[in-house]
Amino acid sequence: MSTLQTLSRGIQVLELISRSATGLQIADIAKALGVHRAIAYRLVATLEEHLLVNRDADGRIVIGGGIVALSDRFQPQLRAEALPILRLLAEDSGGTAFLCIAQGDECVAIEVAEPQKPLLKVSYRVGSRHPVTRGAAGLAIAMQRPAQSSDPKDLQEARRNGFALTHGQLQAGAIGVAAPLAHSSRPSPGAEACIGVVAMHTLDTEQATAAVLLHRDRLLAALAQSHRPANT
Repeated sequence: MSTLQTLSRGIQVLELISRSATGLQIADIAKALGVHRAIAYRLVATLEEHLLVNRDADGRIVIGGGIVALSDRFQPQLRAEALPILRLLAEDSGGTAFLCIAQGDECVAIEVAEPQKPLLKVSYRVGSRHPVTRGAAGLAIAMQRPAQSSDPKDLQEARRNGFALTHGQLQAGAIGVAAPLAHSSRPSPGAEACIGVVAMHTLDTEQATAAVLLHRDRLLAALAQSHRPANT
């Protein structure tokens, strides 16, 4: 199947800008795409017309509010696809399973599932939020952002491992494991998101990590399938 080069380039522009913490200049975009500045300018102008990008006070191109609106519309579908998988993850790991997304510099739980027979419950509910610099879920969100020289050691380790494992960062005695809802080769589906589990004291971290990665991949596959055009 043939693809539309202009559309593909527009999507590449969004991906490039989303990976930059400070935004990009037209020249940066042109160089990254290997195109003339005039082409990069037209791509940005089209995205800007649809509110997908904005220019900040310094003229740098940053993600626009239109992306946030699209992400918000995606959340109900994401939650619907995730809930049955979270229930399986909770039973397989013995911990409270969660789906979190980023809202600025905070990590917010938008879906949670508990195992049928939890030994000790963790206070982690839909709507719970905390900085992306803390907790397994926060680190799994931060992993999807450009690496910085100032990144703390636990974030650097999470990047190397492909998942985050924390002890007691959000609640004394709590152990959390989380993985980005994305693979390193491609961005998150619609928003910075992660899936994981949290439990008190007795969590088998090896078993929990394997379960998180397995069910993360299942959720990504389910999301990809739901976006695939039906055969005609």
